Amino acid sequence: MAECTTTTDLFPACKSRKVEVDFNGGDITSDAGSLLLRQVDRKIGLTRDLNKVLRDPRRKGSCEHTQLAMYRQRIYGLILGYEDLNDHDTLRDDLALQTAVESDRALASSPTLCRLENRADREMVKEISMLIVEKFIASFRDAPTRLVLDFDATDDPVHGQQEGRFFHGYYDHYCFLPLYVFCGSQLLAAYLRPSNIDGARHAWAILSLLAKRLRKEWPKAEIIFRGDSGFCRWRMLRWCDNNRVGYIVGLAKNRRINAIGADLMAEAEERFEATGEKQRLFSETMYAAKTWDRERRVIMKAEYGRQGSNPRYVVTNLPGDPQKLYDRDYCARGDMENRIKEQQMDMFSDRTSCHNWWPNQLRLLLSSLAYILVESMRRLALKGTELARAQCGTIRLKLLKIGAVVIRNTRRVRMHLASGCPYKHLFWDVARRLALE
Repeated sequence: MAECTTTTDLFPACKSRKVEVDFNGGDITSDAGSLLLRQVDRKIGLTRDLNKVLRDPRRKGSCEHTQLAMYRQRIYGLILGYEDLNDHDTLRDDLALQTAVESDRALASSPTLCRLENRADREMVKEISMLIVEKFIASFRDAPTRLVLDFDATDDPVHGQQEGRFFHGYYDHYCFLPLYVFCGSQLLAAYLRPSNIDGARHAWAILSLLAKRLRKEWPKAEIIFRGDSGFCRWRMLRWCDNNRVGYIVGLAKNRRINAIGADLMAEAEERFEATGEKQRLFSETMYAAKTWDRERRVIMKAEYGRQGSNPRYVVTNLPGDPQKLYDRDYCARGDMENRIKEQQMDMFSDRTSCHNWWPNQLRLLLSSLAYILVESMRRLALKGTELARAQCGTIRLKLLKIGAVVIRNTRRVRMHLASGCPYKHLFWDVARRLALE
């Protein structure tokens, strides 16, 4: 079929003017905002330090692309919305991405990036995971007084016959079961696991490592472990008690704890019948399951409304009023689920489609590094703006996906961004903030 370079017969006229379309515009990008990624990356030194901790086993004289450039290309591509390696077969020629990566020629192809990912092993994963924690520590100018570590697991559907795939009855499909740890909006750990395990598996070890490292940096900081009922394991709680780590963890409903809270629920029901308004009552008790080593403080919430009873229980070693602990401290963990959604939906952490295990773990960590870059931009450069609480996908759409004409010669790279960009003023504000030392 003949390829038309200019066409006037496919599109209707506009105000008596012919509409002509061609693909002869030259070097035009839809990702001019990638320059902001370069700035925030240089400010926090993420990919620079990543390159330092990862060994490059290649023979340098035969390498066309540096390891640093390839990791930048892959991470920036995820942030810009390119989840698959084959996207880079065309993206490698984008002058804006080349500039962000600090290259002046075509970037790595998808087979080259595939070989990069398949170099992953246990040691590489360990080094990247440690780097994530160090970047979290470096993000604080002053020592924090309180650190709440949120633990949660989610399903990661598999894409074929991958190593480590198992069927999970709760999610009703074959998947992995990655474990995430956040402190506020900042990521501390992303750990890929098979799904044929207890949801709290390895959480204790990760909590121990994190608590020891954070306490070494900030000896006086209060460290609190927070999670849903899937992480209520008495050995883990005992470790927290013995190591000065606070905890506030959900407790699954059962007949015995429901019987203890029956009087409180009956009172909530009576008040609802009298007022017609939903009632929430709080109390506390000392409780121990048959398998626990001892009794622990349990906060009981008796809620009764038009849908009937809705009891909730939380086990904690934190002091304070039961309702305040529940509403202020425990319920705040729900925000972590939004952060996991950002990673999965916006940073493509569920694109774990490699056959082997370690490349999939690396993909999860590359997505994590992409999230850290965008979160750093949000924290450092978007504070006080309309995007201060925007999710990663919104930041991508409004600040990074900007059309521009790119002119590159021996002296300069000039980008003519779209005149009609509705966020041009915010773009300049972010660039200025990131340029400040």
